[in-house]
Amino acid sequence: MSALAKYRQVFLTGIQTSLVYRWNFAIRATFSLLHLVYIFILWGAAYAGQTEIGGFPLAATLTYFVVLLILQFFLSAANDDYEISEEIRNGLINQFLTKPINYFAYRLSLYFSARIVTGVLSLLPFLCILPFIGPKLALPAGDHLALYAVAVPALLMSAFIQFTIAYCFGMLTFWFLEIQSFIILSLAVEAVLGGQIFPLDLMPPWLYQLSSWLPYYYQMYFPTALLTGRITDLSVALQGLAIQAAWAVALFLLARFLWTRGLRRHTAVGG
Repeated sequence: MSALAKYRQVFLTGIQTSLVYRWNFAIRATFSLLHLVYIFILWGAAYAGQTEIGGFPLAATLTYFVVLLILQFFLSAANDDYEISEEIRNGLINQFLTKPINYFAYRLSLYFSARIVTGVLSLLPFLCILPFIGPKLALPAGDHLALYAVAVPALLMSAFIQFTIAYCFGMLTFWFLEIQSFIILSLAVEAVLGGQIFPLDLMPPWLYQLSSWLPYYYQMYFPTALLTGRITDLSVALQGLAIQAAWAVALFLLARFLWTRGLRRHTAVGG
């Protein structure tokens, strides 16, 4: 209980810190609506003269991108990798080496606190435009409730995977002076294999199957597909949940390995 209280305090402090930048988050969310306008125009043109693409009508595809954009504010690890890198480079990480604080749990608490603030603030502009875009959207029918239940742990593990990947990139600072090139490359791959440019089920079947075995699939596409009805088979959803859990464990073990090995190279100067 004392350990939980310790990280609960870190979580509350993280919320207070994030609220300092509440207007930054609100403005960013508002300007993201421009991105949504481009999506509506682009896919509206793609559907011109046809009712379905890949077996889904226009309303289903637009719903996918709206939900995806909202989840990005709730789940994406924004700048966590750079913050971890800076703490290692500037010696600020030294303060955690002599205290009973798990650095992974500390950063995870800050991640969740920031994502809650960012996500809630991002909902405000979306609620303002919902009366205008609502008629163009279409959520799954009521028989989709079982998949909604699967989506809950999928969302939590998606957040964990997002953070752990960012954490691992931050750990690379123990070996490399700059990690920006690694992060940019990862973001480019994630944009394609994470379904942020187009729904992954529009890819050739063999490529879609291959992507479903990679962690990028479970960062954004998998929970979004569960919420928007692009995955309707419960057995497929449960199989995806098992693979997602395996990736969560594997990435956590990788994060522990990088931390342990990195500390052997670390010189505790400053902090």
